[in-house]
Amino acid sequence: MAKIDKLLLNMKKNDASDLFMHVGQKPKYSIHGEVVDIAQHPVLTKESLGEYIFEIVREDQKQTYLENLDFDFAYGIPGEARYRVNYFFQRTGYGVVMRIIPDTILTLEQLKLPPILKRFTELRDGLVLVTGPTGSGKSTTLAAMINHINEGHRRHILTIEDPVEFVHQNKNCIISHREVHNHTQSFAVALRASTRQDADVVLVGELRDVETMGLALSASSMGTLVYGTLHTNNAPKTIDRVIDVFPTDQQSQIRTMLGESLRGIVAQQLLKKVGGGRVAVNEILVGSSGVANMIREGKIDRIMSAIQGGRSEGMQAMDDELEKKVKEGIVTGEDAYMKSIDKKRFEKYVLEK
Repeated sequence: MAKIDKLLLNMKKNDASDLFMHVGQKPKYSIHGEVVDIAQHPVLTKESLGEYIFEIVREDQKQTYLENLDFDFAYGIPGEARYRVNYFFQRTGYGVVMRIIPDTILTLEQLKLPPILKRFTELRDGLVLVTGPTGSGKSTTLAAMINHINEGHRRHILTIEDPVEFVHQNKNCIISHREVHNHTQSFAVALRASTRQDADVVLVGELRDVETMGLALSASSMGTLVYGTLHTNNAPKTIDRVIDVFPTDQQSQIRTMLGESLRGIVAQQLLKKVGGGRVAVNEILVGSSGVANMIREGKIDRIMSAIQGGRSEGMQAMDDELEKKVKEGIVTGEDAYMKSIDKKRFEKYVLEK
């Protein structure tokens, strides 16, 4: 057993989501969004942290980290858990963040996600974006959606990730997991090859550049169901982000492509629950001819009105859902205020405190 495994295995016992290790500090866990010291552990030195981190990578991976100053990979303890790992450098030296990947893929029902997400798994083509800040549970939501397809359909599902997080077993579907740098050179290279691999569903771990975004739009308009992630907080910002990635002279064409291919946006925030645990809160936009016209004509300021008017179709606004959770006593007004789009709407809950 590697030296770091003990700290990782204790994450489950402490209900921690992340392990942080920096030279000059004690290791820390993130527990329900709060960072706490591992009290009994001594302060990490360059030597002691080096012993931890270099034991679990190959020599070529160590050199990649030292040369590029950042390195992402997945680490697994057989029979126990998998972890998404980022090595980086910071002011005092080595830095590490290790996030636990749950060994059980929860269902959409277990995650208490909106029923409309099931409809997004029934699609045969188009683009569905799951968005939110780092640590908002995007990967968990997408894993539940992929699992739902895996259990109820017979398709070829291709995931392109950096690194591979949730590992799906073949049920009714055949699933191909491709990890950037290990199984393919880049997201774009793998996405370009997906048509030759007869993929029905493609999960792109991150739409991080103009080439990958363009290929995702092309694939989704040519009969593939594409799921992707972005670090945006609501539907209008997501649409703006997709369009703004492209050069100005291409944006008119991209607006048309996006309007035609967009099937849905699931914006997600993760909040602390009153009494312990965490809860996902979602904004949902469902693609329609009306939404397509707004995107094509650049009238993104009307998207929120479309969401408000589309509740019967499963649409919902982030602030509405946050306020609902506050009134139900699930989250505090202060936490809802911090995650809200319209801060003034939630000031009364903070003042009541």
